[in-house]
Amino acid sequence: MNKPLRRISLFCGLLVLALLIRTNWLQYVQAEELSTRKENRRVQIAQYATERGNIIVQGEPITGSTVTDGSDYKYKRTYKDGALWSPVTGYASQAFGATQLESLEDGILTGNDDRLFFDRTIGMFTGEKKQGGNVVTTLNRAAQQAAFEKLGTKKGAVAAIDPRTGAILALVSTPSYDPSSFAGNSKADEKAWVELKDSEDKKLVNRALRETYPPGSTFKVVTAAAALEHGVVKGIDDPTDTPEPYILPGTKTQLPNSHTGCEKASLNEALRISCNSVFANLGDKVTRDKMVETAEKFGFNNDKIDTPVRAFASVYDKKMGRDGNAQSSIGQFNTAATPLQMAMVTAAIANDGKLMKPYMVDQLTAPNLDIIEKHEPQEMSRPLSADNAQKVQQMMVNVVEKGTGEKARIKGVTVGGKTGTAQHGEGNKKRPYAWFISYAENSDGTSPVAVAVVIEDSEGTARDDISGGGLAAPVAKAVMEAVLNG
Repeated sequence: MNKPLRRISLFCGLLVLALLIRTNWLQYVQAEELSTRKENRRVQIAQYATERGNIIVQGEPITGSTVTDGSDYKYKRTYKDGALWSPVTGYASQAFGATQLESLEDGILTGNDDRLFFDRTIGMFTGEKKQGGNVVTTLNRAAQQAAFEKLGTKKGAVAAIDPRTGAILALVSTPSYDPSSFAGNSKADEKAWVELKDSEDKKLVNRALRETYPPGSTFKVVTAAAALEHGVVKGIDDPTDTPEPYILPGTKTQLPNSHTGCEKASLNEALRISCNSVFANLGDKVTRDKMVETAEKFGFNNDKIDTPVRAFASVYDKKMGRDGNAQSSIGQFNTAATPLQMAMVTAAIANDGKLMKPYMVDQLTAPNLDIIEKHEPQEMSRPLSADNAQKVQQMMVNVVEKGTGEKARIKGVTVGGKTGTAQHGEGNKKRPYAWFISYAENSDGTSPVAVAVVIEDSEGTARDDISGGGLAAPVAKAVMEAVLNG
């Protein structure tokens, strides 16, 4: 073979080799990446080629599927009481993707999860059509309904937890949206999506998990826990050395109280009437670093709290000065918390100092209802001792029975709570946030529940009438009653 032919043969051989390498690279190395790309329409068509499995609440599905007319996507997702459950389910849309449980558990719901391989294989031989598995939640229908109805037209959120296990019993965000309105890919779905996406009310935002607020005076229970844990206070009825007026450390700024009687007030009395000066003073004596330590044991500064939907990190500033720490100790300055976080705080106190990891998926099941995976409750931390937790419980009960939380009283039930009215905006000129955190259980110890409520805005309520005790406490009471009566 002459030289020109050898060169051509070698070049052609190299081209064939390159083609083989590229083909194998695409088929074996990049196969999964390409098959899961959002731009791959075949994947989307396959995703909606069969009915999705369901998301279950107390044995009943809150989702479904229906045949889509005039589309190559065969099935479309449907929702029962979509606006009620959207903070739990998220959405699954042919045009706009999926979020929350619909996204995180997509493999189970579509039947594509590797753990359903045996079911798919059997189906090939029996001729049964492919089916998705189910996601069984921990939610309590009555508690969810009570929270949703009580919030009504108010802009806010509710999170309720079983303190013993961390199981989420209610997760509500208002104003809400119906995922069914844009589950397809028609012009009507697109219009509904655009209206929601551009809404000033941020209806698509899950306020219970993914919005943080200054927690105001509800944070004082964390400061109380820190003061007890670090030995700044021993007896909850002993007088503190709090002066009146109280000047923020390192400044000439006086911190006002909304009540009289805060000078040298005991921890118990200070929580009952919500003395800013006492808790700012105690936070300063605990010191910033130890306040951070206690707050983080409750879950603050943790950006990996997965329910399995990931919650935004609640914040207690690690670098602020003494004056900032004093203000943060009453839930102001840079302190920010999700409703879930404040429910976790309450749950830890109610559970004698043991914080359980929050979760809202109890189990995953195959189409034939065999259990694929079951959640086992996990301890997350111990923010305070059992003895100190019981002291804080005693103070929170005092708030409800003799203080600002009287609207959360339930006849024949021990209820502990704490109100909060958090100022925000430049010069605190914006309408304050109304908070209430609480816990309750039946006299026989059954059906315990810890609740956090925040009301971001309430139409028709004068600014001076916005308070945690007035607006948020009745919502918490309704949720607690729903769980206790269940």
